[in-house]
Formats: sequence, C-alpha cells, structure tokens
Amino acid sequence: MTGQELALAIARAAAEKKASDIVTMDMRGVMDSTDYFVISSANTATQVRAIADSIEEELAKAGVPFQRKEGYREGEWVLLDYGDAIAHVFRTDQRGYYALERLWGDAKLTPFEEH
Repeated sequence: MTGQELALAIARAAAEKKASDIVTMDMRGVMDSTDYFVISSANTATQVRAIADSIEEELAKAGVPFQRKEGYREGEWVLLDYGDAIAHVFRTDQRGYYALERLWGDAKLTPFEEH
C-alpha cells in the first residue's frame, strides 16, 4: 500500500466513526520521516478512541499494522504511526491548541470528502 493509499484508508476509517474536519497533509519534501499526516477531530475522548480503534481495525484487516501508538489512554490526541502515513486524532480543543496545520504550513493540505 502506498503512502497515499494509506492516508486515504485512514481518512475513510475516521469518517466511518463520524470524525470531523478530516484533512490530509502531504509531508513529502517537508518531513523526512513520513509522507502523509491525516488529521481529524472528535468532540469527546471516547469518540477520539473510537476513531483510533476504527483506523487500527480497518488497516489491520488490510494487513497493515501500526508501528507506534501514543495518547490512547488520555483520549486527547491519539497518534497512530503507519510509517508512510501518520494518523492524528484530536479532541477538537486540543487540535486548535497544537495547530499542526499551521506548524507544518508548507505541507499541501487536502480536505477529505467521502464520495
């Protein structure tokens, strides 16, 4: 699975659990350690964990295990590292605080739209 395909699979899995403001950031040429960030938001810690679970389950079905998971217990910001793509699932207020879209402003940002 390419990085772009991974990013799309992450976005779709997040959308299945009603994540909001899903965007893909093309990190190629901006960061050496990954090709894509997929950022999404949820209103509660419970929903953050449900979205992270959905991403993990859907990619596992496709034979893609994550390399690292952080923040799950707290449910404020869960990071799932799949190598070529990294999922960031934020509680809405935390997303504004960390502002990855501004921090990595050189990356091309693409809103996810389910077709």
